[in-house]
Amino acid sequence: MNKNENITYDCNRGCVISPDPETGGKRCTYREGCCKLNEHNYLKDAEDGSYKDIFVVRFKNTRKGFYRDDSGQSIKIGDMVVVEAATGHDLGIVTLEGPLVGRQMKCRGVDPESSELRKIYRKARPNDIEKWQEAISREQETMIAARRIAAEMGLEMKIGDVEFQGDGTKAIFYYIADGRVDFRQLIKVFAEEFRIRIEMKQIGARQEAGLIGGLGVCGRELCCANHISNFLSISTSAARCQDLSLNPQKLAGQCGKLKCCLNYEVATYMDAQSRLPRVNEPLEFEDGLAYLRKTDILRGLMYFSYDRSSDAGLIPLTAEEVREVISMNRAGEKPESLRTEPEPSAPDFISAVGDDSISRFDAPRKKRSHGRSRKGGRGKAPQNQ
Repeated sequence: MNKNENITYDCNRGCVISPDPETGGKRCTYREGCCKLNEHNYLKDAEDGSYKDIFVVRFKNTRKGFYRDDSGQSIKIGDMVVVEAATGHDLGIVTLEGPLVGRQMKCRGVDPESSELRKIYRKARPNDIEKWQEAISREQETMIAARRIAAEMGLEMKIGDVEFQGDGTKAIFYYIADGRVDFRQLIKVFAEEFRIRIEMKQIGARQEAGLIGGLGVCGRELCCANHISNFLSISTSAARCQDLSLNPQKLAGQCGKLKCCLNYEVATYMDAQSRLPRVNEPLEFEDGLAYLRKTDILRGLMYFSYDRSSDAGLIPLTAEEVREVISMNRAGEKPESLRTEPEPSAPDFISAVGDDSISRFDAPRKKRSHGRSRKGGRGKAPQNQ
């Protein structure tokens, strides 16, 4: 039997479960970089003793928190620890320590002096991990049963994921709904069916896509499944400032909402647009009016045409040239002609075909002999018998 057949990779929690030959049970180890909650501790070589008893502990998907070490044990990154929960206890993985913890607490508005942080009880024992794995094995079947119950009750909601607590006494049900849902009766049915404490958490379509995962139109893993944990609002203004076509089929992601990557280059485009002049009316030349038809924001080029309804014969002007023409028009002057500007240069790229002929793959034709046949005229001289 292959050794890898008994190894399980849990990317939702960032760990690897493998058999422990010493105890005969299961061993759980932290796998750094397994999912999007991986944190690079770039201050690990700058330890100054601050925040030495506060650690970041991560759980399933995007759930993590700050915990204070109350165990008296030596805790380090990668340790499986038993932590305090609202009811009972939970099990998680330590992913961050040291001065960087203080910076993350400051970003999230958590004061280590006044905030009551939950405690780390101890390092996880083999029986804790066994119990944790038994609870995890129930998540898939619990989610399927919960979806069936919600459909039978006629609720306009969808159960997206289920996360069991480390001691198996509580489960978090993540659901997606367009409107407000009264699930008080549903919680009672869940409690009777699964014999656990129930907590309901609503998530959006973007969080659901992050849980499911997949590939985007760019060919890479979805950003929501790879690294995004804080979803910002996205509007069509992000597409307008980048001169993108307002096509819902192209701008929407797999979640049905606007793509998160629309926000990535907004700041760059806004900065580039601030350097372009505002053209509210056509430019006046002696041979007619020139209308703005297209703008290359990043290159700072503005394309004008004498035909306000056609893009044929576009002539590019730089931002400085447009400002100069606008200032001349305001002074009552008109440049001679837009066509006197230099012709646009050829594209600065070369196709894969290059300058070769389109018939370069055809078989070469054989040259025909210009001499006459042997039967007459000037052909080859017949050989002597």
